[in-house]
Amino acid sequence: MCQPGARQKTFEGRGCNCGCCGCGCGGFSRRFISAKEEQERLEEYRDQLKKELAGAEERIQELKNK
Repeated sequence: MCQPGARQKTFEGRGCNCGCCGCGCGGFSRRFISAKEEQERLEEYRDQLKKELAGAEERIQELKNK
């Protein structure tokens, strides 16, 4: 059940499934992952950060050239 105002619970940086309080009313969420899964998630996160950095650098150059 959704509990507005309750303390936000997180799992790997994500909030609860309903998005309001961390009560877990949106369904089951795994608590434990294997080392291989953790490595895959971290590699994906790293790749996304690299793309974000490239986009930021591109935007900085656009602004400098104005």
